Amino acid sequence: MKFGKEFKAQMVPEWQQAYMDYDFLKTLLKEIQRFRIRNKPPQPTSLYRAFSGLMQKNNNNYSTRVAPYPSDNIESEAILVNSVSRDGSQSYETTFIMYCDEGGEYELAYFSKLDFEFNKVEKFYKAKVDEVMKEASMLNKQMDALIAFRIKVENFTGWNDMSADTTQHLASDSSAAESPSETTASSKHHLYFHVIDVAEEASSQHEKADASTHSNREEEDDGISRNVVIEKHMNIRGNRAASLEILNRVKINKKLETPRSTIKGFLKIPQRTELKFTKENLRRVEKQLKRAFVEFYHKLRLLKSFSFLNTSAFSKIMKKYDKITTRDASKAYMKMVDKSFLGSSDEVTKLMERVEATFIKHFSNSNRSKGMSVLRQKAKNEKHRTTFSMGFLSGCTVSLVIALVLIIRARNIMSEPGREAYMTTMFPLYSLFGFIVLHMLIYAANIYFWRRYRVNYSFIFGFKQGTELGYREVLLFSFGIAVLALMSVLANLDMEMDPETKDYKPFTELLPLNLVILLLVLLLLPFNVLYRSARFFLLTCIFHCIAAPLYKVTLQDFFLADQLTSQVQAIRSLEFYICYYAWGDYKLRENTCKTSDVYNTFYFIVAVIPYWVRLLQCLRRLFEEKDIMQAINGGKYFVTIAAVCLRTAYSLNKGTSWRVAAWIFSVIAALYGTYWDLVFDWGLLQRHSKNRWLRDKLLVPRKSVYFIAMVLNVLLRFAWLQTVLNFNISSLHAETSIAIVASLEIIRRGIWNFFRLENEHLNNVGKYRAFKSVPLPFNYDEDDDKDE
Repeated sequence: MKFGKEFKAQMVPEWQQAYMDYDFLKTLLKEIQRFRIRNKPPQPTSLYRAFSGLMQKNNNNYSTRVAPYPSDNIESEAILVNSVSRDGSQSYETTFIMYCDEGGEYELAYFSKLDFEFNKVEKFYKAKVDEVMKEASMLNKQMDALIAFRIKVENFTGWNDMSADTTQHLASDSSAAESPSETTASSKHHLYFHVIDVAEEASSQHEKADASTHSNREEEDDGISRNVVIEKHMNIRGNRAASLEILNRVKINKKLETPRSTIKGFLKIPQRTELKFTKENLRRVEKQLKRAFVEFYHKLRLLKSFSFLNTSAFSKIMKKYDKITTRDASKAYMKMVDKSFLGSSDEVTKLMERVEATFIKHFSNSNRSKGMSVLRQKAKNEKHRTTFSMGFLSGCTVSLVIALVLIIRARNIMSEPGREAYMTTMFPLYSLFGFIVLHMLIYAANIYFWRRYRVNYSFIFGFKQGTELGYREVLLFSFGIAVLALMSVLANLDMEMDPETKDYKPFTELLPLNLVILLLVLLLLPFNVLYRSARFFLLTCIFHCIAAPLYKVTLQDFFLADQLTSQVQAIRSLEFYICYYAWGDYKLRENTCKTSDVYNTFYFIVAVIPYWVRLLQCLRRLFEEKDIMQAINGGKYFVTIAAVCLRTAYSLNKGTSWRVAAWIFSVIAALYGTYWDLVFDWGLLQRHSKNRWLRDKLLVPRKSVYFIAMVLNVLLRFAWLQTVLNFNISSLHAETSIAIVASLEIIRRGIWNFFRLENEHLNNVGKYRAFKSVPLPFNYDEDDDKDE
């Protein structure tokens, strides 16, 4: 793989604007090359060439020398790189001395762009290093509080006696081996006095030491042995050991938001933040800090990769420049790069070593292999059995669809007297699986294109690293559901048509219900099989949607709620399941659902639920963020609720007044939703953009894709016209028409998904947000700390 492609492949997607613009610099070099080829003087041809000798002059000076172009032998400096200070910040400028040469203006433009890119990279890297130093300082304080918290929970009584002697057992390095020493008889735990100050060590290069002592190990009552690791934070100025007094200056942050905490916050009931020294709280604190360290280490690794990739890119581009211009400028320029903060800073490397040592001792029971496996989580590898199973099930799905079509045509089932009964009872039951499979297939396509255009969907949705499903896994699930559903349909049709098996009709009528129960069992299965993390993530989001006003609204929650708004017909199918099998005579394939007032009332309610959830989510965000746009967005869902209710009323009553009202509100809702999709969710229709009517930044190279998507969005938004205008197609049953309209809405939502997440990704890129915000367990009182 060429370096340019490898460089792009290894970029952090959200930081791509901060990387060196390698492609543009290559373009400038190509212009220099074309100029030199175009203006290269003809070389005289001769049968004789002068012997050049075996020795060449060796120039050890780092200032750049150039072999004169095209024919003289005078050596002259080509560039000088200087450090300049502007507005309190340091930057680098390259002076191109040979600008008087023919074509010098091309090289001058190249070095001007090169300096701009280097200073951009340098500035970004410095800012990010400063950020991680502040985070390291904060994590260090959290660790001090954790160690004190552990002491309290473990009820260690010998702390006060031993704290005065901690300075007697110091090692020169944090990774030094611990030496055993005598301990008091009352000590029941294995103690490590480990001195680490992550932030100050990395930033000021002060010498640190740690002291360690050993005592007897003992298993806890629950059978889990654990070494109690006690970290002592040394005050460098006073050389004073920290004590349990740190607990007087910290408060425990409230737990994750719950409906109870939300109600208390709304009623302005003060939250209890006092420290409770229980093992349950200790486990919770350790879990939060462990997650914080993992995310912090991941950030350090990406920063280290950022420095290495950009340094390599500058080296590669300068070598290309030397090759094209026959100069020797790379030595001088790379000497400057190596001496710069980008090339010479080792704060990140040292910080990574300190984080590794701390994590292994405090969170991995001093097991290095276990600790490093958690810190350096490997990317999930695609498994061959997943690909094979997906391909096998897709082939089965195609075969079953062909078999279904052939059976219907060969037996002329659609002309049989029982056609009407089948379409009004069995078809709505099986159409549920069709809606689910179609949505999953489109979601798998979305994942494929998100990966292709480097949309970091895993970070945006907040998936735990390594647990996100790829498009192959989603296809595997969708084709598996399709195979089971199609087998049920074929079994049902076969039992219906074969005289010898009509006695089993009650059994075959239960096949779709059994399949729904099976899918629910697999979704709720608590065992660590069938991608448990992904299933529980989905269930959590569903619960947050149900309790919309009681939870802080995150992107994954309202994204899922938007998906549910496109599955209204599937939700109505679930309602029909309850009515058909609970109150209908499924043994005779008869029901009175649509003539029941209770059923018709819930027919309205279940259609409104997804839009009502989104309305409540918008109101919650309006209350928290005070953003008027959330009120406008909520108005869109309110109008949509009215349109859905009126269309439903018209489909049940068929009155002229209902039809007119349905028309008016449906048109308003469609126009409202279309404008919101294109302008706010997709970020398109920008008049003053450099890409006319699109965004300034696009991920898909072909601009026509965006215009096609906009047109399709408008057309599919108005698919509801069929329910109002009553298009009658003789070959299609009414239930089939309803299923087609619902499928078109699912397809529209799939198109919306890609561009909505693309816009979110570009917003994250603009703000360089590449990491999840991890809540910390302790709230440190800075005022008390400053007083000391």
